[in-house]
Amino acid sequence: MNQRLFVGGRWAEPDGGHYEVTDPATEERVGWAPEASRDQVLAACAAAREAFGPWSRTAPGERAAVLARAADVIRGHLVPYAELARAETGATTATARAMQVGVGAARFRRYARVEPAEWAIEPQINEAGPMGRAGVMGALAVRQPVGVVACVTSYNNPWANPAGKIAPALAMGNTVVVKPAPQDPLSVYRMAEALEAAGVPRGVVNVVSGRSVEVGETVVASPDVDMVSFTGSTAVGQRIAEVCGRSMKRQLMELGGKGAALVLDDADIGSAVAGIGTTFSFYSGQICTAPTRVLAQRGVYERLVDGLTAYARRLKVGDPRDPETVVGPLISATHRDRVESYVELGRKEGAVVTAGGERPPLERGFYVPPTLLADCTNDMRVAREEIFGPVVVVIPFDDEEEGVTLANDSDYGLIDYVWSGDIARAFRLARRLRAGGVGINTVGRNMEAPFGGFKRSGVGRDVGSYALHAYSEVQSIVWPG
Repeated sequence: MNQRLFVGGRWAEPDGGHYEVTDPATEERVGWAPEASRDQVLAACAAAREAFGPWSRTAPGERAAVLARAADVIRGHLVPYAELARAETGATTATARAMQVGVGAARFRRYARVEPAEWAIEPQINEAGPMGRAGVMGALAVRQPVGVVACVTSYNNPWANPAGKIAPALAMGNTVVVKPAPQDPLSVYRMAEALEAAGVPRGVVNVVSGRSVEVGETVVASPDVDMVSFTGSTAVGQRIAEVCGRSMKRQLMELGGKGAALVLDDADIGSAVAGIGTTFSFYSGQICTAPTRVLAQRGVYERLVDGLTAYARRLKVGDPRDPETVVGPLISATHRDRVESYVELGRKEGAVVTAGGERPPLERGFYVPPTLLADCTNDMRVAREEIFGPVVVVIPFDDEEEGVTLANDSDYGLIDYVWSGDIARAFRLARRLRAGGVGINTVGRNMEAPFGGFKRSGVGRDVGSYALHAYSEVQSIVWPG
């Protein structure tokens, strides 16, 4: 079936025709995605602008009800939606169901509740002066919607990532233009169908896709767009920020990561291996929060390398439809080649490959095996640059001070990790890490905790109530008491 664009509440044939979406596991066609023209992108932005006024004035409870119905529609189509997500992304069936479609539905459900959008400010006593007579000034802070939000999403999770932008944006009264990643846009169109079935008014949600860079550039630069929410590489984020800066558009940026995992000499090595090992299996390492840069204190360095090596070698690589598969393919042949080039670069830089490093003997698909690079140093490119695949580098350190210094010696600062048997020690070190989040003895997340990065890992915070702040402006109203 040839997918159509979703613009102004209507399904439109794309001016630029269609392009093929490929299953990275089988290299077969999943479907045909639409290629929007510049005029169609601008029409989507204009539709969102027109719909903004009425939608922003809709009662919060009514907006929440739409999101709740959308969550129900998504849950009701869990199996076919997950099958499409698996085919587009190469995620395992379990991951597609639980972490892609399941999380997507949960995020719509999360924002289908009304939270206070205003709060009182402590009254202020003003003395008589040039501004008027003496008196008490009351004040109220009110969250107002930003306007039209461009949601530019990543390929690694075509459900959770767009839902994490669309749901809070709509809850706050914004309208959206979604530009999904070109590799897996079909799932986002299913999300639009769910919102349409839930009764979202025309123009409130628009989806335009394309392989051409012009599609994303046009969305970002449109004068109808007030804010850009982007998830992707730091390089692309920097270019978007430049465009936003010229017209003072608001921005929320979740960019790259090179998560440092400090494993101290009193750590539970089994726990550390299991946590770090998720880099190999979770989206095949295509995730910005992964603990890809392991800093191991020398007292546990050999045991940790041995443990990670054995762990990586045990993981089954193959067809994501097979229930026993743990590691699926990367998103494309181009990205596979990029990841493999980093492994070769690591060898040349002096790293020792203790697991993986060779393309698995599978007839089809874009596979890279779980790969461990030991005996690395923090100045190697494999330790400094985001690889975005199932590749982990291990760097030894002597004492806490050196460990913290190495962890902070990075352009990135999204999520770091600390493994230690001494919780007080772990918390003390966590506060010294220049990262937006720190996991202590876990790679799990609290989905109400603020999410975002320091340094080149991004700008702003979202998730939970923080997303409602991210997709709103704060207005102050004052009056004489």
